[in-house]
Amino acid sequence: MSAATHRTTAPHEIVERALDLSRADGCVVIADERSSANLRWARNALTTNGVTRDRTLTVIATVDGREGTASGVVSRSAVTAEDLEPLVRAAEAAASGAGPAEDAGPLVSGGTPSATFTEAPAETSSEVFAAFAPALGEAFGRARAAGRDLYGFAYHELVSSYLGTSTGLRLRHDQPSGTLELNAKAPGAGDAPVPRSAWVGRATNNFTDVDPLALDAELAQRLEWARRRTELPAGRYETLLPPTAVADLLIYQLWSSSGRDAAEGRTVFSKPGGSTKVGERLAKLPLTLRSDPGEPGLEAAPFVLAHSSGGDASVFDNGLPLGPTEWIRDGALSRLVTSRHSAALTGLPVAPAVDNLILDGGGSRSLADLVADAGHDGPALLLTCLWYIREVDPATLLLTGLTRDGVYLVERGEVVGEVNNFRFNESPVDLLSRASEAGRTERTLSREWGDYFPRTAMPALRVPDFHMSSVSEGV
Repeated sequence: MSAATHRTTAPHEIVERALDLSRADGCVVIADERSSANLRWARNALTTNGVTRDRTLTVIATVDGREGTASGVVSRSAVTAEDLEPLVRAAEAAASGAGPAEDAGPLVSGGTPSATFTEAPAETSSEVFAAFAPALGEAFGRARAAGRDLYGFAYHELVSSYLGTSTGLRLRHDQPSGTLELNAKAPGAGDAPVPRSAWVGRATNNFTDVDPLALDAELAQRLEWARRRTELPAGRYETLLPPTAVADLLIYQLWSSSGRDAAEGRTVFSKPGGSTKVGERLAKLPLTLRSDPGEPGLEAAPFVLAHSSGGDASVFDNGLPLGPTEWIRDGALSRLVTSRHSAALTGLPVAPAVDNLILDGGGSRSLADLVADAGHDGPALLLTCLWYIREVDPATLLLTGLTRDGVYLVERGEVVGEVNNFRFNESPVDLLSRASEAGRTERTLSREWGDYFPRTAMPALRVPDFHMSSVSEGV
């Protein structure tokens, strides 16, 4: 989109104009104004940087008929005022050509309009890296002097979403998201004949809380651990899962928490007879898994923004208020994800998805504290992160995947070296039932899913018998 177009078509005006053009029985319009800035580097030097701007407009038309209400959804990017009428007509045509929508219901109404609905969208720029970039340069110099290479990517995005409906809603949410992934690589040394690699990741709102020098120091320690290398066979090991690995697993669990699928007997949360396991105890520890749009530092949209219907999401729910939701409370399954429609089908409470996830076990100990208590009755493993996670069996939520960028051997409370990578086979639901300790909860970034779901806070978990099903030759 050109800068001139961007300036002359304010998003709230686009929303109002689209609603005015609508001839349907109901209309929902979502304008997403997106800006991003990025840095990429390799071998201790910046390689690329860039800034982007984009707009996506989604029009949802609803048409009442004798057999029910149909919906038509059309989304297009780079929409200007001239593109509006064809887009609205396309959504109406889609609704007219569709049968009654299964999830049809009255559009959400009421509520207080957002005070900033008519204001310009928030935007990010390269200025978000004003303090981070010079510190990254210092980290490059230190890494170069020590014989290690840093690779990575920093990304910051700001999305301003404007939601308007024919029932009078005028809501807006500004969502910042920042991610940093940093790899260090060094030649083989000591007992390690192969090149050494380590990874750290961080999620942030604005990069003011990211310290590249501290991250480089963390990577240097891990590469130093890797100077001693030991081969271990597949098996079950006492394993410390850092917060990032816990996020890798529990994000997938959240995505598998459909109330409708569970009630229909298709998930790990199904109980024979067509009911769900809501109310059943899943963990011995007093774990609470929750989402909250108002969680400090992890703020997310406080109302439903549904660009399409499916499963437990419904375009008819757009604008529905979101609040704190406990998916697991004190170790027991408390909620499954539902729309208004799937809640009515299953008899479960309405519980739409929220765009953050927090696991809290009441622990206060750090990962280092957990390491100090590990490996006293045999070898224990400290993972870095998980990778290439895929589902094996939805009935048990059995997942498979690989370890990556550092599996470390812990003996008598100390990290004493690196071991080979493994393929694992585990269900996050089963892991929660076997976890014997949870550390303190801290903001983290899932290595596997962080691009899609960066707002998580997790503790490290101690699992006495994590299943490493085979040895992987990957590094």
